[in-house]
Amino acid sequence: MSEKKNSNPNHKQVILRLVALSLIGLAVNLIGAEIVQACGLSVYCDFIGTAVVAAIGGPLPGIIIGLLTNILRSISDPVSVFYGTISVINAVVVCFATKRKWFKKISGMVLTTLILAAFGGGLGSVLTWMLYGFQAEPATAGLVGAFYQAGLSPLAAEFWASIVIDLLDKAIVVAVVVIVLRIMPKEMFKQFQLSGLRQAPLSPEEMKLAKKKLSRSLSLRTKLMLMISIASLVIASAATIISFVIYRSTTIADHKKLAESAATMASNIIDGDKVQEYLEKGEDAEGYADIEKILIELNESTPDVSYIYAYRVEEDGYHVVFDIDTDNVKGDEPGTVRPIEADFVPYLPKLLAGEEIEPVEINDSFGFLLTDYEPVYDSNGVVQCYAGADVEMAQVHQDGIRFLAQMISLFLAYIILVLAIGFWMAEYDIVLPVNAMTIAAMTFERQGDESMEESVERIKKLDIRTGDEIENLYHAFSKMTEDNLVYLEDIERKNETINEMQAALILVLADMVESRDKNTGDHVRKTAAYTRIIMEELRKEGKFTDELTDEFMSDVEYSAPLHDVGKINVPDAILNKPGKLSDEEFEKMKTHTTVGGDIIDRVIDTVPESDSGYLQEAKRLALYHHEKWNGAGYPTGIAGEEIPLSARIMAVADVFDALVSTRSYKKGFPFEKAMDIIRESAGTHFDPDVAQAFLNAEDEVRKVAEEFGEKEETEKKEES
Repeated sequence: MSEKKNSNPNHKQVILRLVALSLIGLAVNLIGAEIVQACGLSVYCDFIGTAVVAAIGGPLPGIIIGLLTNILRSISDPVSVFYGTISVINAVVVCFATKRKWFKKISGMVLTTLILAAFGGGLGSVLTWMLYGFQAEPATAGLVGAFYQAGLSPLAAEFWASIVIDLLDKAIVVAVVVIVLRIMPKEMFKQFQLSGLRQAPLSPEEMKLAKKKLSRSLSLRTKLMLMISIASLVIASAATIISFVIYRSTTIADHKKLAESAATMASNIIDGDKVQEYLEKGEDAEGYADIEKILIELNESTPDVSYIYAYRVEEDGYHVVFDIDTDNVKGDEPGTVRPIEADFVPYLPKLLAGEEIEPVEINDSFGFLLTDYEPVYDSNGVVQCYAGADVEMAQVHQDGIRFLAQMISLFLAYIILVLAIGFWMAEYDIVLPVNAMTIAAMTFERQGDESMEESVERIKKLDIRTGDEIENLYHAFSKMTEDNLVYLEDIERKNETINEMQAALILVLADMVESRDKNTGDHVRKTAAYTRIIMEELRKEGKFTDELTDEFMSDVEYSAPLHDVGKINVPDAILNKPGKLSDEEFEKMKTHTTVGGDIIDRVIDTVPESDSGYLQEAKRLALYHHEKWNGAGYPTGIAGEEIPLSARIMAVADVFDALVSTRSYKKGFPFEKAMDIIRESAGTHFDPDVAQAFLNAEDEVRKVAEEFGEKEETEKKEES
């Protein structure tokens, strides 16, 4: 019970300390900014408190204080709220530098200062330009002028001037952080570390392992981070795009109404019955000057309207009826023919027919404009010309960029905050509890019999209490491991009994065969050793990976001595004949394969089906070890991969041992000669992959051959 109480010590006290630290940091930011502003200094000093909080308390408190500072400063300076993103990013940089121990080395301090200045000054100047265009701040005005005179563009001058000024500001920040970290005792530093552990504390080694990648591909931590990041970005992007679209569409709609209103008023002023006279006589026409004066007043009274005019649309172009002079552009004289803008070509049929059209956005030599044409009717209701009004749209474009920059800046700051909270919760509520169970399970799997009970106790002591499905999973996992311990102990006892029975059966049968065949000697033991060598080499080379399991390799090695058990049915006269066997005798000798299979089959019938896997492999060895890859073997004449893998392995081991061994009817071949025969028979007698694996393991094969060769020489000397 004491472990549960201390699993997350002084949690409330840590939170209170962090709150107090954060309030102090917030006060330092606000007071420092006000002091330097009042003194007219070329620094900001609004990040010192955030940096100290981030270095001591971690990313989450640092991000929160960075945001709060800019939010509170925006009360007196509304612009400040849009720079919260920079404070948040720099808070993360300080946390990273603290974790990497950069503040303990001069190079680390310099690097941190440069990074902070790059974000604070460089990114800050870019954000300022997006929000307000080129606008040198008082703190950077002198440097901006110097850089501008040096040949830099206004934006580049502001960019580098901001970085230079911010280098001094961030150098002060880094110096303060270094001093605080140096004078703060290590034990006190730990008192501000907020732990969100939802289980008993892990040892430093376990915590390090728990934070490592324990998965085959993407870790759970990475997947959760990706999910939170993608969800946050999608939501923020969607909100930003929707807001921008609504803002832009609303603004354009307002400008369309303005253009329509101005064009309608102009169309009502112009006398449609006199349009032809205006075209022919111009200012000499009766009433022309009065209408022109009213149009000028209309243009001057609506500052957002750039141009007001009246055109008659003909096939050859626009025929100017009225064209009001502006400060920048002198209007065309009445009767002048102007070319039709490309943007209006699609609408030309309607204009020629005297129909109304929607306002059109154009981008020509006069700039980015929104143009509206309203028809001017004569007394018979016939369209004589169109009154046009152009509204400047360049400002709309700039306002759109500014609005988008504001949205991105605000959303990015809060995205980082959401990500920090999400990562923190995912780490302590999901990742670490799951990894703690994984480590415990891995330990349980690796432990020997004597330590299994300790592993179960260790799992119980994890004390995971997330209060959700993870905790339910933990309790089920804990119960399962406890039950598994009982099952494993029972299975272990049964396995020992089975292994003892199998070993005894093999030895008895092998000894029976060896006692009758005076030629074989240690043949069954050597072939078992060769099969193990071949299987290990095949696995090393990545061959037959699906079949070469630990269980398969064990079964083949330990059942190998039974491959010649059928010789029990071969007469002694044939078995021990010193010379070559006759055809009839050889046919009798060949029956040892089928007889061996039958013998083991009868044994299989006496054991449960679930325990017969070992004997099934022994049967395959006995029955098929004389089959050949090309189908020329016996007893069935099967070929290639129709022959069981275990029998293909035994074929190489059996033939090689027969080649190097001395018999009453022959001398053994030299080792190299026997290896050459195996090499030459690959693809005909032997599976080429199996034969090559045997050849590749020549050193291990030689050791076995020499070991048993020395043993046989010793036994012969003793007999003589």
